[in-house]
Amino acid sequence: MIRTVIVDDEQPARELLREFLAADDDCEIVAECANGFEAVKAVAQHDPDLLLLDIQMPKLDGFEVLELLDRSPIVVFVTAHDEHALRAFEVHALDYLLKPLSQERFRQVMERVKRASGHHDREPLSGLATSLRARPLQRVVVRGDDGAIQVVPVSRLDYVEAADDAILIATGGIKLRKQQPIGELAAQLDPDRFVRIHRAYIVNIERIEKIELYAKDSRVAILRGGTRLPVSRSGYQRLRELL
Repeated sequence: MIRTVIVDDEQPARELLREFLAADDDCEIVAECANGFEAVKAVAQHDPDLLLLDIQMPKLDGFEVLELLDRSPIVVFVTAHDEHALRAFEVHALDYLLKPLSQERFRQVMERVKRASGHHDREPLSGLATSLRARPLQRVVVRGDDGAIQVVPVSRLDYVEAADDAILIATGGIKLRKQQPIGELAAQLDPDRFVRIHRAYIVNIERIEKIELYAKDSRVAILRGGTRLPVSRSGYQRLRELL
């Protein structure tokens, strides 16, 4: 049996997928989810073989759901928007279904799912979902040690600090830890707003109060609120191009 989780914020879309799956004796629906938070919980709870996943959803989109999964089922995106197709295949989705769905197209996809299910490696997708975003990141998703998920708009980021193989995201006087290389996040942020001023720091330039000379060829950025961050020589050159 192909144990399946359906994720879509629109009830008619979930009902249609349920109807199509009901006609397939090899499939079993183990969960239906109306948002990304429910999807992350359902995958952790049921460990399904297949995830039928919408992309554009409130709070967490489909790519952010993948980012939060420790281990992934086979992923088939189901969406009304074709502009995400390249990103979908770059994160190793098996297929990409455009709404409105036809039963014949769905049947073809399910045949592919069945062929792939026997040798799907189910390796973690962490990092892949965020590696090739076409537009600058608009929000950062962080899962805490207690499993709680926080969604932080990038406009609220003060700075980001490297912490071994993770990062610390400073926002509103607190720091959130996220398992992600700082270079990967730097590549996703808007380069007109965020600058990597040091190998260990990215700063939101709107938070910079002033830059002071600290030593020969060494400077420090002083943020609103008094936080002081080191600025490397190359980081200073990048700042000068924007400020």
